[in-house]
Amino acid sequence: MDNDDDNEPLESETKDETEAALAPQNSDDTLYCEAEALPSVEKEKANREDSETDLEIEDTEKFFNIGQKELYLEACKLVGVVPASYFIRNMEESCVNLNHHGLGPLGTKAIAITLVSNTTVLKLELEDNCIQQEGILSLMEMLHENYYLQELVGRPPPPAPPGTPGDSEPLKPSQKPNPPPHAQNVSNNGLGLEGARIISDFLQENNSSLWKLKLSGNKFKEECALLLCQALSSNYRIRSLNLSHNEFSDTGGEYLGQMLALNVGLQSLNLSWNHFNIRGAVALCNGLRSNVTLKKLDVSMNGFGNDGALALGDALRLNSCLVYVDVSSNGITNEGASRISKGLENNECLQVLKLFLNPISLEGAYSLIMAIKRNPKSRMEDLDISNVLVSDQFVKVLDGVCAIHPQLDVLYKGLQGLSSKKTIALGTSPMKLIQNYADQKKISVAEFFKGLNPSGLMTMPVGDFRKAMIQQSYIPINRYQVRELIKKLDEKKGMVNFSSLT
Repeated sequence: MDNDDDNEPLESETKDETEAALAPQNSDDTLYCEAEALPSVEKEKANREDSETDLEIEDTEKFFNIGQKELYLEACKLVGVVPASYFIRNMEESCVNLNHHGLGPLGTKAIAITLVSNTTVLKLELEDNCIQQEGILSLMEMLHENYYLQELVGRPPPPAPPGTPGDSEPLKPSQKPNPPPHAQNVSNNGLGLEGARIISDFLQENNSSLWKLKLSGNKFKEECALLLCQALSSNYRIRSLNLSHNEFSDTGGEYLGQMLALNVGLQSLNLSWNHFNIRGAVALCNGLRSNVTLKKLDVSMNGFGNDGALALGDALRLNSCLVYVDVSSNGITNEGASRISKGLENNECLQVLKLFLNPISLEGAYSLIMAIKRNPKSRMEDLDISNVLVSDQFVKVLDGVCAIHPQLDVLYKGLQGLSSKKTIALGTSPMKLIQNYADQKKISVAEFFKGLNPSGLMTMPVGDFRKAMIQQSYIPINRYQVRELIKKLDEKKGMVNFSSLT
């Protein structure tokens, strides 16, 4: 990664400003302060220094000229663990998945020792290994030396909906070129407060190539939110962060909201399955108002309610960066949908909005699509209200909205009074229609699709593909048939790929 210090604020200034911005309002005792650490904390730091010496010096001179396999076997012997055969077989791959391998802290340390000099592993999966504080400390120390590992991740991510910026393609900051990107997954490892402290210390240094970090299911509570947010307020290297399935509540939401107002690096943030209610939701959305980098936000399975929906609508009215928002299952009713609609009327960047499993009815569905209709600059591509039953009149109105915005697709449950199977009549297979046309013109199906793409490439953003298919005049095709085509061609990264048809 870029080591240019010109863009980095002085450490003392950054620390003072960040602590002032994020300090708890009702307590004189900060939860994190290096200058005035408790005696127990100083003792822990001393232990960390000893551990750091273990990782960096322990006979590494002896290991310097031997291969990766031999190095790993020696490291296992050194810490007293049985080698993981999967790691030995895959240590030269770009992605190493060691989820659910029961490594423990010492097994993790042996792997960390090996990865210090490894230049091939870019993504490391360590979910559910009980690595504890000692294991995460070994990993953070390894990352000080390894500038190739880019992704530290736990459970595999769900497929990104169409229009979502792919996590595998971080945006390029206005800095010098970096080595290839890094990620790690340490989800479901019970890291707790001390693990959050270790990670926070590492993130504040801003000197790693790591850009993707999954910390799902680590029993993080409010104190952990404070530590992580203090670090992330000045960290510009982490671009994708997963904090889902933790125990953040409204105070944690306030810390995260303050962090989002300051952070200039995060592009994807997953906060689903936490405990945010109205106060935390409003604080989060207030942070989005001034954020200029975040593109994807998942806050599903929380408790935003209608007041949180109002704050989200206000944020969407001002935010010019978000392209994907998931607020599924947040207790949002028709009133909340109407409040979000106010933001959609003015928003020019949002492409995906998921409102699945909220108690919204036909009234709320109308307010959402009419807001898109009233916004000539709307870029909405996917609206998910797939638990809502709609009427024939709604479908007719939606047809008119899609005529104005042909890139739009709205997922709903079905028509009132009909089973879902009778709701959508696809007619002839869309691929068969295209094949027949291609045969008549004596071209391949892939050439037909490629001709729809102004760039002439074999890949195309889903929204652009949907718009091109609806607007083309060669083959009569409706939006339901286009949806079927996208299911066949979608790479789950917001792109369709025609190359498989050649």
